[in-house]
Amino acid sequence: MQSTSPSDLKTTQRERRLESPIDQIMDNFLDEYTALDPVAATTLGIPGHETEMPDLSPDGLAAASALRRRTIAALDSAVAVDATDRITAAAAREHFEVAELIRETGAEESCLNNIVSPVQTVREVFDLMPTETVDDWAAVAMRLNRVPDALAGYRAALRFAADHGHVSPRRQVEAAISQSRANAGPEGFFASLAKTSLVADLPRTVRAELDSATRRAAAAYEELANFLVEELTPRAPARDAVGRDRYALFARLFLGTSIDLEEAYEWGLHELHEITGQLRDTAQRIKPGASAREAMDHLSADPARRLVGTDALLGWMQEKADEAVEVLGGTHFDIPEPIRTLECRIAPTSGGIYYTGPSDDFSRPGRMWWSVPDGVTEFSTWQELSTVYHEGVPGHHLQVAQTVYRREALNRWRRLASWVSGHGEGWALYAERLMAELGFLDDPGDLLGMLDSQSFRAVRVVLDIGVHCGFEAPPEVGGGPWTYGKAWRLLARHSSKTESRLRYELDRYLGLPGQAPSYKLGERSWLRLRAEVQAREGGAFDLKDFHRRALDIGGVGLDVLRAAVLGQFDSSR
Repeated sequence: MQSTSPSDLKTTQRERRLESPIDQIMDNFLDEYTALDPVAATTLGIPGHETEMPDLSPDGLAAASALRRRTIAALDSAVAVDATDRITAAAAREHFEVAELIRETGAEESCLNNIVSPVQTVREVFDLMPTETVDDWAAVAMRLNRVPDALAGYRAALRFAADHGHVSPRRQVEAAISQSRANAGPEGFFASLAKTSLVADLPRTVRAELDSATRRAAAAYEELANFLVEELTPRAPARDAVGRDRYALFARLFLGTSIDLEEAYEWGLHELHEITGQLRDTAQRIKPGASAREAMDHLSADPARRLVGTDALLGWMQEKADEAVEVLGGTHFDIPEPIRTLECRIAPTSGGIYYTGPSDDFSRPGRMWWSVPDGVTEFSTWQELSTVYHEGVPGHHLQVAQTVYRREALNRWRRLASWVSGHGEGWALYAERLMAELGFLDDPGDLLGMLDSQSFRAVRVVLDIGVHCGFEAPPEVGGGPWTYGKAWRLLARHSSKTESRLRYELDRYLGLPGQAPSYKLGERSWLRLRAEVQAREGGAFDLKDFHRRALDIGGVGLDVLRAAVLGQFDSSR
């Protein structure tokens, strides 16, 4: 398959691809989709919807479903003009068709969990809104005033789902209650937003509107919490597992391929065992005779590997991110100038480390966010260096921003909105391993941090598949049926993260089935694809060229990725 590097696209217009009917279908889809979901528009950096909120009611969700089905029908009637079109159509069909299958289970209206449901997304959109000008703050106030209607629609959807027998597990409802009340409280996000130092300089009318709007948004979250307590908790099942059939659909959604669940479970157990051995061996290089945990404690006590305060953390993040761009650009990867800007920030809430992509015109850069839990003031560099590579370069930032940059070759949907976790998170985990291969983690402490991250991702494969599909628990936690206690013991045994973080993570796996394993299973697919291409090309194989060809495709499901890299969408085949 012919591929074009971003640097080529920047220097010549000969490579510009003419817009096809399939491009038009998908760009029309994106326009309609972002009109239905203005939060997604802001997340994707698409202007024009800054003051709006989505309709989260059953009618709003039905409108999004109808849009997916219309788009599938339009793609079925369209004629692909080249391999790019065929990849677009295959990626869209796969994603939309499985989304419709999941909708039939009632999971769309009942969507509620501790990490990625309207409870979080309605609040988090404000993190991405600009706040530099008076007009920016006026837009924030207008959107805040629409939070009550958005959450009213969400309550209607949850009530509709409950009346049809679909309610998220009690554990997820309780987490949502806690998060909603934290948002609404006197020290919560909305109260803090109204008190930020930037607000003091606003005109009195805008400041008054913002103050009123934050109170309304906070009250709406308090109303949501009360609804969850009074109406949903009594109807919420205690059982966390979704069952094998539903799990297979969720796994397909997050991977873009169907997997053998038994094989994936056994592979996860084997991978966890292998990584445990690598941790043990690496610990010996750090402190002979020490266990992995003892070696980690030794590293954490080293002042040279410790950061104190969020300012020091932010400076270290930015330094390491910039260094990776500088060293890798032009040697191991093509990194065009707009992508060389990666902005590191401290997130306003706690909940992990994450990346948000640039806007279409790069006026908003790609950003790496670090959510620092309350009371945490010290950070260990050995533990987090590979995370910077995961979220930055060569991980998410290179992957996502390069796709956004390729406007001469890809339609807007492909560049901005086509995302599959197995592809994206799999690449980012592959990027951590790649940096070790390239020598950037030769320090045994940094390598131990990467292996600890790998262990954390491997244990999730075992827990997620095992609990939801009802497979037998491993002997190290007693075998037999899975329980919350067994899941907790296995997770705590194979990760060095704090108890509060691991409790949050375990709730995440129980409430978002199929997503957490997509990291390791996606990484496995990337490694297998690289090996397959290397075997085909023999001595002509070039790692930089492989990465460019694969990343040029953009975010697609794993089946489509493999077929595209192997040239199976070419017209000659």
